[in-house]
Amino acid sequence: MIILDNHLHLRRDGRFIDAVKDFQKAGGTHIILCQYPMVKKIIEYRSYTPCYTETIKMAEDIRRETNIKVYITVGPYPVDYLRLKEKFGREEAIDIMLKGMDEAAKLCEEKICIAIGEIGRPHFPVPEEVIDDSNDILRYGMEKAKDVDVPVVLHTEHTTPQQCKELVEMGRKVGLPASKIVKHYSPALIKPEENYGLMPSVLASRNNILEAASKGTRFLMETDYIDDPRRPGAVLGPKTVPKRTMELLREEILTEEEVMIIHKENPEKTYGISMEL
Repeated sequence: MIILDNHLHLRRDGRFIDAVKDFQKAGGTHIILCQYPMVKKIIEYRSYTPCYTETIKMAEDIRRETNIKVYITVGPYPVDYLRLKEKFGREEAIDIMLKGMDEAAKLCEEKICIAIGEIGRPHFPVPEEVIDDSNDILRYGMEKAKDVDVPVVLHTEHTTPQQCKELVEMGRKVGLPASKIVKHYSPALIKPEENYGLMPSVLASRNNILEAASKGTRFLMETDYIDDPRRPGAVLGPKTVPKRTMELLREEILTEEEVMIIHKENPEKTYGISMEL
C-alpha cells in the first residue's frame, strides 16, 4: 500500500534520516521533501542555488540509506523576502526571489523536482507593500510553473474559501489550472465550492482528516514536519500520516480504495508522476 506524506522538511542538524526511518517503520512509502528555509545561505550567496542543491543532495542521501521514494519541491520561501529586503533593499530582494523561481522551474524542467514551492505570502501580518510584492513574485512563479507544466505549492496566511478563490483566479490569469495549485497546510476544504478546484494538502491531525474524509477523497495528507531540534515533532511528527491512515482504515472510516485515491491517484494527477512500491 502506498502512503505519501505530501509535505515535510528535513535538516542535517535535525533527525534527518532517522525521521525518514520512523516514517517507514510506521508504514510510509513515499515523501515529498520540501526544501527547508535557509535564508542565511541565500543572503551569503545572493542566490537560491546552494539551497536547492543541498535539498537535492539530502534526497539522494535518503534514497541511498532507506527504501523510501522521495520527490522534491523547491522555491523561494515567502518569508525570505522580509530578510532579503532588510539586507539588500526591495529591488534586489525581488530580483533574488524571481531568479529563485527561474532556478526552481529549470530543476522541474530537468525532472529533478516535481513542483515549485513552497511559494506565496508570509503567514503573519505584514505591510501592504510586502503583500503586493509577494503577490507579484507569486504570479511570476505561477507563470514559470505553467511554462514547465508543474504545480505550485503555496504557503500563505490561514486558508479560507475566499482565499482559494483568489489564488485560483491568480493562476487562471497566467494560464495555470486550479488543479496545478497545491494549498499546503490546508484545513479540510474539500468540496469544489470550498476550494474552487485547487488541491488541498490537509494537515494530518485526526480532526482535520476525519472532516476531510467526510466530504470526499480529493485531498492530500501532510505533516509539515520541520525537523527542528528545538521543536521536536512539530508541526506533526514523521509517523503521523501512515499512523493516521492505518487508524482510519482499521476504524473503517477509509476504505483501501479511498486510501489509494488519496495517496496515489491524487498525487499522480497533481504532479504528473507515476508512483510505485
